[in-house]
Amino acid sequence: MSELLQVVDVVKHFPVRGKLPFLAKTVHALDGITFSLAPNRSIGIVGESGSGKTTLARCIMKLERPNSGDVMLGGRSIYRRSGTKQLRKRVQMVFQDPGGSLNPRFSAERILKESLLHLGVSKRRESGSLVRKLLDQVGIRQSDMKKLPHQFSGGQQQRIAIARALAPNPDILVLDEPTSALDLSLQAQIITLLISLRRRLGLTYLLITHDLSVVRQLCDELQVIYLGKPVEFGSTASVLSNPRHPYSKALIRSILRPDPKTRDDQPPLQGEIPSPINPPSGCRFHPRCPDCMATCKREESSPHSVGDVTVWCHLFKDEMLSIKTNSNIAQHTKEVDDG
Repeated sequence: MSELLQVVDVVKHFPVRGKLPFLAKTVHALDGITFSLAPNRSIGIVGESGSGKTTLARCIMKLERPNSGDVMLGGRSIYRRSGTKQLRKRVQMVFQDPGGSLNPRFSAERILKESLLHLGVSKRRESGSLVRKLLDQVGIRQSDMKKLPHQFSGGQQQRIAIARALAPNPDILVLDEPTSALDLSLQAQIITLLISLRRRLGLTYLLITHDLSVVRQLCDELQVIYLGKPVEFGSTASVLSNPRHPYSKALIRSILRPDPKTRDDQPPLQGEIPSPINPPSGCRFHPRCPDCMATCKREESSPHSVGDVTVWCHLFKDEMLSIKTNSNIAQHTKEVDDG
């Protein structure tokens, strides 16, 4: 199967100017992210706040240009295209804050019409029927199409944002924390809607999130990143059921269990994510890693294939190393599934 989207060794640094030239610093937002996405598949990008997830989404949307590396859509670099309109027709984004992403002065109908007309998807006389179709797809009543964004609930605002993203019939939807601003009941509704749209329209999703329960429901593959670096990549089922990297294990343990009486005998992850202005040497996770070795402080790990998963960790440098499944993690995952 040919790849629809390819992210190739993307590096993005942001300069931070000081009052004096020698005080200038650099934020290492992304340092070598690589993955590919096939049509009708879905990939989740997970990590703590500050790990570079949103910067990656902005690079894919051509809102930021990486310092090196490339993003290819259908085998062609998006940065070598003459304009962004053709990219916007094929790749659309749903933002984290639905209220902030909608024009407060436009009705739901006008928001969708503006998108249709700006991208040249339809002529003005045809836009009305397309708007009604889009609203119907996301579960918004046509009688509410004249309302302004503030007259809708948070879940309805996100449905309108999704409808706007669907307007040009894109190949890929980039979902940047699409449920984090909603309460639990609305989160479930939006997830159900996204699953239904993917099945009916054959969409391809790139999901940016820190919520692994959302990844489990929406994504076929999972890329875990830490401080701008990849740490583990593989099928969602494999990574969540048997995480290899110590950071992935810590993320799995952070999922709330349905039964509060059960306890995990593993200590929680200690410390805060380091500053991307001054990232640690060697493996960037080593200051917080319970399995840190001397090599981890000196050298970055190369990618190692462990079954159907790729992991960037010195623990797997020796091919003869036996892989022990963390029984606590496995039991935790089962409890989350049962809940």
